[in-house]
Amino acid sequence: MQAQFSQSKELDDLISIPAIGVDIEVCIAPTATENQATLIACTDEPGFGPPQHRHERETEVFHVLRGRYLFEVDGRRVVAHAGETVVAPVGSTHRFTNIDDKPSRMLVLITPGFDAAAFFSELREIMANGRPEPDALNEFGAKWGVEFLGPPLAT
Repeated sequence: MQAQFSQSKELDDLISIPAIGVDIEVCIAPTATENQATLIACTDEPGFGPPQHRHERETEVFHVLRGRYLFEVDGRRVVAHAGETVVAPVGSTHRFTNIDDKPSRMLVLITPGFDAAAFFSELREIMANGRPEPDALNEFGAKWGVEFLGPPLAT
């Protein structure tokens, strides 16, 4: 495997999903790691986060860069501040929300690699008119090995 270098991204590279208040930047695509890992940066608006879900194949490691998040992993809740890390192992049920009064930012390491650009671009289209019905969301998720189980985390 050859060394890979990432340049700073242009705003055009951001994937914005207003329905869940997130801007996503793919920092390292799975092709750069022989599908061993993916790294994304997420900026979440206050009070926003993803629906409760689980991954059939991937572990997610969340490292908070700025702000505060409330995470729930397999029913256990924890507040994570800048500099802290939370792990959602493969198969775990998880969700989070930004509990700060301004946008919070984190890095998310996904292993093994996951085509986050394609996943979030397609999710953006599905959520263009707001949050879809659970059946439509799970039809989308089934293609990716992601099962959506409930609403976003309420504080």
